[in-house]
Amino acid sequence: MEINCEQLDGNIYKINLKGRMDILGNEDIDLKFSGMTAAPRKLFIVDLSEVNFIASIGLRTLLLSAKATHNRRGKIAILNPDSQVKKILLMAGIDLVIPIIDTLDLAIAAMH
Repeated sequence: MEINCEQLDGNIYKINLKGRMDILGNEDIDLKFSGMTAAPRKLFIVDLSEVNFIASIGLRTLLLSAKATHNRRGKIAILNPDSQVKKILLMAGIDLVIPIIDTLDLAIAAMH
């Protein structure tokens, strides 16, 4: 898996993920992803458009980071997941905890 982070306007950070969030891919990014989302009161958009598979370990990573972000009074949203990944996220009920948003403009608006 690949991971990088870019700062957008308004103290919003976009975390870009690419690859498979399975046990091996998640191992590559878990610590870095957790570190990126550990900052207090930050706003995060997690771009899953280039993630073509997500396993339960990937769901766990997203949920733990969302919980930590919410505890620090921040916000987190998932941006534009691949259709198969979105199906898994919805089946797992992730959308009840983390909003899933289809466009960057809408995701940025949701952060305010």
